[in-house]
This record gives sequence, C-alpha cells and structure tokens, in this order.
Amino acid sequence: MNYYQNINKIIIRCATALAILLVANACTNEPSTGGEPTGAYNEQHRPQFHFTPPQQWMNDPNGMVYYEGEYHLFYQHYPDSNVWGPMHWGHAVSADLVTWEQLPIAIYPDTLGLIFSGSAVVDWNNTSGFGQDSVPPLVAIYTYHNMDGERDGSNDFQTQAIAYSNDKGRTWTKYEGNPVIPNTENIRDFRDPKVFWHEVSQQWVMALAVLDRVRIYNSKNLKEWTLGSEFGMGIGSDGRPWECPDLFQLPIEGSDAQKWVMLVSLGAGGYNGGSATQYFVGDFDGSTFTLDPALAPQYQMTKPVVPNGDVFADFENGYGDWTVEGNAFGDAPAKGTLSGQRDVEGYTGAYLVNSFLNGDASTGKLSSPQFTINKNHINFQIGGGLHPKETCINLVVDGKVARTATGDNNENLKWASWDVSDLKGKSATIEIIDSHEAGWGHINVDQIVFADAAAEPIRSQTLWIDYGRDNYAGVTWSDIPAEDGRRLFIGWMSNWQYATIVPTFAWRSAMTLPRVLSLKETPQGLRLVTKPVKETEQLRAGDAHSSFENVPFAANQMEAKATFEMAENCQSKFGLVLTNAKGETYRVGFDAAKNEFFSDRTNAGKKDFSDVFAENIHTAPRLTTGNTIDFHVFFDVASAEVFADGGLTVFTDIYFPNEDFNKVEVFMENADEVKTTNTALYPIKRIWK
Repeated sequence: MNYYQNINKIIIRCATALAILLVANACTNEPSTGGEPTGAYNEQHRPQFHFTPPQQWMNDPNGMVYYEGEYHLFYQHYPDSNVWGPMHWGHAVSADLVTWEQLPIAIYPDTLGLIFSGSAVVDWNNTSGFGQDSVPPLVAIYTYHNMDGERDGSNDFQTQAIAYSNDKGRTWTKYEGNPVIPNTENIRDFRDPKVFWHEVSQQWVMALAVLDRVRIYNSKNLKEWTLGSEFGMGIGSDGRPWECPDLFQLPIEGSDAQKWVMLVSLGAGGYNGGSATQYFVGDFDGSTFTLDPALAPQYQMTKPVVPNGDVFADFENGYGDWTVEGNAFGDAPAKGTLSGQRDVEGYTGAYLVNSFLNGDASTGKLSSPQFTINKNHINFQIGGGLHPKETCINLVVDGKVARTATGDNNENLKWASWDVSDLKGKSATIEIIDSHEAGWGHINVDQIVFADAAAEPIRSQTLWIDYGRDNYAGVTWSDIPAEDGRRLFIGWMSNWQYATIVPTFAWRSAMTLPRVLSLKETPQGLRLVTKPVKETEQLRAGDAHSSFENVPFAANQMEAKATFEMAENCQSKFGLVLTNAKGETYRVGFDAAKNEFFSDRTNAGKKDFSDVFAENIHTAPRLTTGNTIDFHVFFDVASAEVFADGGLTVFTDIYFPNEDFNKVEVFMENADEVKTTNTALYPIKRIWK
C-alpha cells in the first residue's frame, strides 16, 4: 500500500484525528468532500463496466477471498475525500466477477492506526479459534499504520494485525491481541501481508513487503508468526520500496509442471514510468522462495557508468559559494537521511543536498555561482519527488531554464545527464528548487560533474505483469474452489504519479477487470500469461460485429478482437485507434520495425493536470515470434485493457477524453504489408443499476 500522494501533512493529521474520533464515538463516516455522487454512475469519465467506489477515494485491492458463492473485494478507501487520507477497508461482493454489490465499510481505523493493505482467508480448520458453531471464520490480515508514530520520527509505526468475521464478511471483530507481528526492528516500510494456507507443510504462509525485499513468515494459527526467510535483496527493479507482494503456484501451459510466482509492486520504477508490478518465477518449500536459475540473469542490475570529469559540487564541505533561500535546505548539506524520511541511498560520500529538512512542507532554493560550460555533459545524482518545475534541478542560461530534471518519488539517487554540447562557451548557473509543499515535496542531489561523456544510471532488469501505466498493487483471490482451479487477479487502475489529481471528482480511480494468470514457455523463458476472465462474456450486449466498417455502437463501451497478419519482412506500424469529434485519439498497436507493442494516449484528451501523464508513448517488447498478432481489447469510457499475443503482452492505460470516444478503426502505415482477419466487436453493457 503506497502513500506517496500530494496531500498536505497538516490535512492528513487533522483527518486522521477526526477519523479516529468518529470511529470511537459513532463508528460511521459520512462522505463530506470531493463532490457528491449522482447516484447513477454517469459522471464524466465514470467507468461503465469496471468497479469504482460509489464516491470518494479508492486505491489498492485488499482481502480478496471467495466464500459461499461470493467473491469479496475489499479496497483501500477514504470515505471523506476524493484524495488519499486515513485508510479504511471498503467492501463489495460479486457472484460473477463483473457485477458488484457495494457493502458498508468493513474495517475502520482505530487508536492503533490506519488500516493499510492486506489479505483475507477462509480458516477452514478453525486454526485461529475464531469460528463458531463449526462454521469456519473469515480472517483478514492487514497492516496498521500509526500516523502519530510516524510524526514522532520513529520507524516502527507499521505492524501486522488480524480481524475475523462469522457472518460472511459483513461485520468484523479485531483480535484483542493485535498486533500479531510487531515492528521490533524499527523498519519503516513493513507492510501489505498476503497470507495463504500451504497444504504440503500444513501451515499458514505470509508474504510481507519489507523495504526492498519480501519476508516469508509462518504460523499454525494466524496469531503467532515466525520468520522463515527473505527474498529479493539486490535483484529485480531498483524501484522501492517493495509493496503488495503475492505468492502462489501456477501450471505451465501444455505440461503437467508447475512453478511458484511472486508478485511485487513498486510505487516508482515501472517499465514505462511510475507505479507497476514485477514478478519472479521459482520454487517454494513452505518457508523459502528460490528464483528459477534459468531466469536469474533476467533480474540482474547493471552497474552505473560514471565517466571521469571535473567535480563542480560534491557538497562534502558545505554549500561553499552557493546561495541558500528558504528553509528546506538548511545551513549545510544533509548527512544522509533526515528525521522522518525513508532511507536515502545512492549518493556519493557522506553529504548531499536534501530538502526534506522539516518535512515535505518546507521550501527553498539553492543557486550555484556562475560558471562557463566547457564540457559536453553535466552529470549528477538525483532523487526525491517527481514534481517537474517544483522539485527539480535546473541549468539556467541567459536567464532561462535550458535543462531540467526531477526525481521519481524515490529516495534512491540515480545518475542523470544533460547533453550541453550546444551550450559550450556560455555562462550558466545551476539551481536546485523545492517549491512543493505536499507529499514527496523534496529533492535530493549530489555529485555535479562536468564531463565529456554522459553518466549511465543503474539499469534494473525484471519481468512485468503489465506494461501500461495503470495496473498497480494487484493481487489474487484466495480460496477459489479446486473445481474452478483458476488463479484470479485484479489490480488498481491508476498510478501514484498522478492518482490524486486525475480529473474525476465524485470518486477517484477504478479496478482493472478480473484476470486469469498462467505460465507459458517462450523463447525468452517462462512468462506470465494474463487473460480476462471468461465471465466478461456476460457483459456483451449483443452479437459480434465482424468488421470495423459501419460499427453500430459506440467505441467507449466495447470489446474488440482482431488478428493482424504481417507479410514477410513487414516494417509497418498498425493497430486500433479510437477517435471522437474533437480529434482526440487513443492508439494501440505494433511496430514491426522495432518488434514492439505500443499504447499511445498522448492525444487522448485531458492531460494538463500532470506533466507526466501523457509525456510519452508506452512500449513493450514482443515475447513470441510469427507473422500473426492478435489483439483482445476492452475499451471503457476512460480506459483500455489490451491483451496481445494471447495475453503474453498486456497494457492497461487510463485516459480522459473531453468527449467520449465514439469510433474505432484500424490503422496501417502500409496496407500491402498487413491484413486484418477474425474481427469481432461487441457492445458492452454497463454494470450499474
């Protein structure tokens, strides 16, 4: 569960105190801000066949469990605003995975803290002792986040707790012995427990996100836990902290073999930027997860390449001739991590520029003395908040910003470089700015070096469950009946880079469609295959239309299937494009010359709410070969979910057209190189009554 959002800390503190007071006095919270819902789910940009909360804020899916004909979906929810705040567990249930009944809030904050992400299980054998009258209880396992503890500067404010239900999840009782896993090691990022029963070893297993790794805990009764192992240090993406882990076994398509898969989400560091979910494939013995040796090279990080040059500023001996303004930078550089801050890493030497002094609310500017640009590159290390123009380092030439860079919501500094070969001989200054007063409102900078070559940062390698920007914190349902046998997954359809500022108001964010996961051998090795659940066929509102000509229904609620057959040595771009009367477009397709898929929302509507929302076209490598490519796409009012090559490559992207997309067409750069076959277009029903 990630809380890197743009919220003033004072607001959070007041809201937290208010939420706890309301819980203690009335155990109810009525929506009060963020716009009133219409009750008809027909606001602009409201998804029509994806789950959204009736009103206010939602993020990570939590506690997904199947019991007595119901799929439970709990979710991170703040009922008093449309931006992140004191977390509750919202609750909905479904009999078919596509239509949902909204239920009252399941678990409220209390004096131990906010209710962060977690999981739920059916305790079939009543190992916990919470069951009644021979009926197994549902048990929720979640993270407490104590805001008072965080404000006081300690790092032990996240602990693990449990609650139970004896009425099919309608009401919950918190265990009087909470927390069941205290934070005795004073670890700042210690959260998101995913629990399951491991039949072979006859014990409960918990996967817990801890800094930049996953810990495995074991228990016989869900109350008493012991540490079994750790996994992940130094491999996979260098984005951190790790979040929302999951661990499960999957069959390999076309064989009797099975492997274990570990999912890990990252608040920053995704393939196309921002939040994303990576996965690892290996083996599990009940307490230790081991990466498949054949895949290990695909998870290794490369070392940074730092050319020799002239050090302009390393901040080891103070600020020197730099001018300091405001209260964010203090009188001297920081010696690493500041009070209340996550561990700062990746800088050089003992000191760095760190504007977290007095927290994110402080602001200021550092300005260098004037210098003459005499090298081709200016290299530097940078981390901190992703706020272009607000938490940034700028090169100023002739009174104007000639180059700029910002962080990526990460305390791990990475090498970056400006090519300034066209500016050689000019006088310049460097300024480091912090004007952002809310979440991630700080900047970290070190080692400014003038060199003739560009520095190259650490390159992390990992495998991604989705190459779009908007599938995050996804985990799977527990207790799916054996006769079903599927591994069912759902994710949060947003990204922490812009989740709190997207242009919706009565509510914020949606879930992806539920999906089925499996494994498949490819030329690159084992890969996850992701497909929409078969239940989505119930959403079809009519028979298939077999052509992109004269489509009798709008594209903003549509399922589209199409196969493209490429000629030998095809070099074209081709795919599907949505359009509206305002000339806005969303495109998804394949670039044969580059052998990569792409999802392009750069002209899909509103984007001025964020500098990074539509900054680039999202791409993904092709994982198979052959001259035939199939697309299976679900277009909702404000999103596209793209399953290509049978689910080997997936994009989930949201967008906000100023007018609903009403038309879908095929585009091809060269019609002689590509032809379309097996077209099937279906209108999709809305799920709201």
